[in-house]
Order: sequence, then structure tokens, then C-alpha cells
Amino acid sequence: MPAHLPDSAYAVRRLLVALAIMTIGNGGMYAVVTVLPTVQAEFGVARADASLPYTLLMVCFGFGGILMGRLADRHGIVVPLAIGAAGLGIGYVAASLAGSIWTFAIAHGLFIGLLGSSAMFAPLIADTSLWFVRRRGIAVGVCASGNYLAGALWPPIVQYFVEIAGWRQTYFATGVLCAVSIGLLATMMRERAPVDASLPAATPAGPGVRASAADPQRPFGLSPAVATALLCLAGLACCVAMSMPQVHIVALCTDLGFGTARGAQMLALMLAFGIASRLISGYVCDHIGGLRTLVLGSFLQGVALLLYLRADGLVSLYVVSALFGLFQGGIVPAYAIIIREHFPAAEAGTRVGTVIMFTLFGMALGGWMSGKAFDLTGSYEAAFVNGIAWNLLNLGVAVYLIQRVRRLPGGWFGTRQPAA
Repeated sequence: MPAHLPDSAYAVRRLLVALAIMTIGNGGMYAVVTVLPTVQAEFGVARADASLPYTLLMVCFGFGGILMGRLADRHGIVVPLAIGAAGLGIGYVAASLAGSIWTFAIAHGLFIGLLGSSAMFAPLIADTSLWFVRRRGIAVGVCASGNYLAGALWPPIVQYFVEIAGWRQTYFATGVLCAVSIGLLATMMRERAPVDASLPAATPAGPGVRASAADPQRPFGLSPAVATALLCLAGLACCVAMSMPQVHIVALCTDLGFGTARGAQMLALMLAFGIASRLISGYVCDHIGGLRTLVLGSFLQGVALLLYLRADGLVSLYVVSALFGLFQGGIVPAYAIIIREHFPAAEAGTRVGTVIMFTLFGMALGGWMSGKAFDLTGSYEAAFVNGIAWNLLNLGVAVYLIQRVRRLPGGWFGTRQPAA
């Protein structure tokens, strides 16, 4: 029997350690966005080619999430964290020595993405969901906010050191920092989560969902494979839409004449509001459930993308970027809550890792598509329209799943009971 139980003081301390690890370990996707204009100029490539390191990082990040999730399910979270610390250290150092955009991209994909950051997102979210019952939504929100806290902290820090020391020296120092700090913090996560793997589900099914509506063998009244595929499609679509502002806001500001420093500040502001969004969405999840939180976040993200079409001044871009961060930050963590409400607990790492993989594919695809749209049209307007279309697909899938649950015996608005 584990020494500590869910919702205990130890669980809270562990959550804070997970938050620190995620903040440090998820800096790669923001560092590469921040140095994008500098790297593009040094290697003399087009905007779409300069976006490839980010795209490869996110694709490999996604595949790595499944691998690391399975390792966490079988051996505990420490094993993937140790691999991740080494992967980040090697990746940043290798990228700092790159002689072309291709070797720079490979270092980001193979080491920073596949073997590094992948261990510090989906596995940590899944692990956190197993340590909390009464306030699972807010706990997952706190953990997932580490990704956006990284986004708030890393861009201005990276930009500062790039200006005074160059991007290569900055990357080298980042690799050493990540390897040492994450390796030490991982030693504080040795205890396995208190989950009985023989149980199909060990937690409440969510507000307003009766046990008969939350059958983990038939999530949403569908086979587990079909249910997972629909969540993967939703994750892909929402993050194609989400990637346009996150990946290209620095480049957009540069093109408009505001400079990379303003763009880095805007990205940091966006992700700082994303932290607030994840905390608020976690609270909302605890009261209305994961599916309805997903619908709300998807709708609001679409509104923010529409506002970007009219924002071309410095003040308006700051305001819309803040709104975008506030509206969309809770979408990805909602998938983890949905999985814990409707799938077996023992599969949390693998299922969350699979869905998160598709959200990262969406970020990768959307980042590349936005760069290509810019190369073809000379502006980002078409990229925003593309993002709005993908956002509508995400909203449609989420609404469909809610309708499925409504039609099940004991669906929404029933009494809250544990899943069988």
C-alpha cells in the first residue's frame, strides 16, 4: 500500500514539484519560437523552412508522449523524467552546435521533443490526475499551467540572453540547466500513484454524470478505440487553430515593424493569461465536467481568432493576445479530465499521452501551415482564417460527444456517483 493517499499534503507537494519540472522542461517550444527570426537570418532560409524545427519538435514531442506515458504506467514517473532530463541536455547542446537548419531541426525533434519535453507534459498530467479525486480539475490545471508558465518565462529570458550572448551560447547554457535541475527534482517523485490497476475506474465520473453514463468500457457509448479517435481528432483540430498566434506572434510583430522584443513580450503575456485560464478552467471542470469545459474553451478560442483578423496595431495586438491566452488555456487539460471521467484509471498515462500527441501534431501542423500561408500570400490573414475553420471542427466534435452522453441512461444532470 502506498505511504500517501490522494488529496493528501504529500499530493500537494508533489503537484508543486511537477509544476516546477513542467515549467523547466517545456521551454524548448518557446525558445525555438523566440529565436526563429534570428535563426532564419543566420541560415538564410524561408519562413516555412525556419518553422521546421518547431514542427519537428512538436511531432516528436507527440510520439514521445505515448512512449513516456506507457513507461510511466508501468514503472512510475521517475523513469521518463530521467530520460527527459538527459534528452533535453543533449538536445540543447547539439542545437547550439548546428551548422544548418536541418541539423538544428533534428536536434529539436529527436532530443528536445522525442526524448526530452515529451516526458514532462502528458505523463505529468496523467500522474497528477491519479493523485487527486475531490479537486482533480484544479490540480490538473495547476500542473498543466507549467507549460504556459514556461511560455511566460522563457521567451523574455531567451531573448535577453540572445541579445547579449547570442543564441548558440544561450542554448548551450539552457541544456546544462535543464539536465541538472530536472534530474534533481525527479528524485522527489519516486512514489507510485495510489491506483489499483484492477479497477476500471477509481474516481467520480464527473459532475452531472451517473454511473450508467460513465461506463469505462463504453466511453460516450462508443468503443474505446472510436472514443479515443474522436478525442484525438478534437485535439488535432483545436491545436491547429491554437498554433497560429503562439508560433507566429513574434514573427508577426517583426513583420509589422514592432520588433522581436515586442513579439516576445506579447507571447509572454499571452501565455501568462493562459496560466490563469488553466487554473480557472480547472475550477470549472470540477463543477461542470471536462466535456462542457472543452466546449466553452473551444467557443471562446474561436472568438479570439476572429478578433485577430482586425488587430494590426500594437495596443490591439496586446489586448487580443491577452484575451486569446485567457480563452484557450484550459482546452488541452480538459482532455485529461475527460479521459479520467470516461476511461479506466490504469490506462491514464497511455490514453492521455495519445490524445496529447494529437494536440501536439496540431501545433506542429498549424505552425507549418501558418508559415506556408505567409510565404504564399505575404500576410497572416489566410492563416487566421484557416485556424478558425479548424476550431469549428473541434467545437463540432465536442458538441457531438456531449450529445452522445445526453442520450445515455443517466446522462447529464443525474446525481453524481462513482463510475462502476
